[in-house]
Amino acid sequence: MHFEYNVVSGDFSNAGTASSQIKKVLKQLNVDSVTIKRIVVALYEAEVNVVAHSYGGTIFADIDTKEIILRLKDTGPGIPDIKQAMKEGYSTASPQVREMGFGAGMGLPNIKKNADKLDIKSEVGVGTEVMIMVKLNDN
Repeated sequence: MHFEYNVVSGDFSNAGTASSQIKKVLKQLNVDSVTIKRIVVALYEAEVNVVAHSYGGTIFADIDTKEIILRLKDTGPGIPDIKQAMKEGYSTASPQVREMGFGAGMGLPNIKKNADKLDIKSEVGVGTEVMIMVKLNDN
């Protein structure tokens, strides 16, 4: 199955729409609740990052019987130092984003904790592509 979602920069009221819809699909596929939670947490964090830090982007979700692969591609400032960005508490969020309760610097670390595989490619001034893979448990 393939799903695609558009993510609008700064649209925090719709942040989480893709992760919510993917959660419904995974429940219908009888994926276990622990795996669903890992996927939803990772996708939500990534989705909020696109909303908060980019000029907008797209989420691509591919689900088969063994795994889910989530790809988030955005245009924007990019991540100058991915290693630094992976550190808990490190954030480049604007004061406005922080006032809304986002930007604590836990997004990428939380994605990594919940993914079986995480790959981040970024080019400053161009954008970022994040690939998250989670294995689906046999039911």
